[in-house]
Amino acid sequence: PLEMSAKKPVPFLRQVVSVTKKIHRDPRFDDLSGEYKPEIFLKTYSFLDSIKKQEKEMIQKQLKKCQNMEQKEKLHQLLNRMTQQEQAQKKQQKLRERELSLKRQQRELAKQGKKPFFLKRSEKLKLELAEKYTELKKSGKLESFLNKKRKRNAIKDKHRLPSQKNL
Repeated sequence: PLEMSAKKPVPFLRQVVSVTKKIHRDPRFDDLSGEYKPEIFLKTYSFLDSIKKQEKEMIQKQLKKCQNMEQKEKLHQLLNRMTQQEQAQKKQQKLRERELSLKRQQRELAKQGKKPFFLKRSEKLKLELAEKYTELKKSGKLESFLNKKRKRNAIKDKHRLPSQKNL
């Protein structure tokens, strides 16, 4: 046994035997869990999309039946959030497909013996914007989109100008 001095008080919670600490590991940052590949992840959990679709339909039915205004508002917010998540997922999928197609093109050019050329971020954004405009033109919403953009820019410009009071 360990000899303790009588001069100083013994701590209230004295450790007699050292306890081994549990090591908590986070699978997101641990090498044991493997490498994250979004394509594999989406294939593995693709069944969740059908479940989400069923839940969305169920919420829409509940929204039609609901009489309570507070409950109706909550359901409406939930439905909006679900649709926004769905749209974001589609947008992400499009972006991923675009990147994959660019990679394929680069690989083919490399096979032909040409030096690979990687687009800058600004160039990617320009391509994305051009694609967005063509999509809006097809759907016929281009004019309304441009009007909204003009209004937004006008408001920004108005805020940047010095006020009449200062002159």
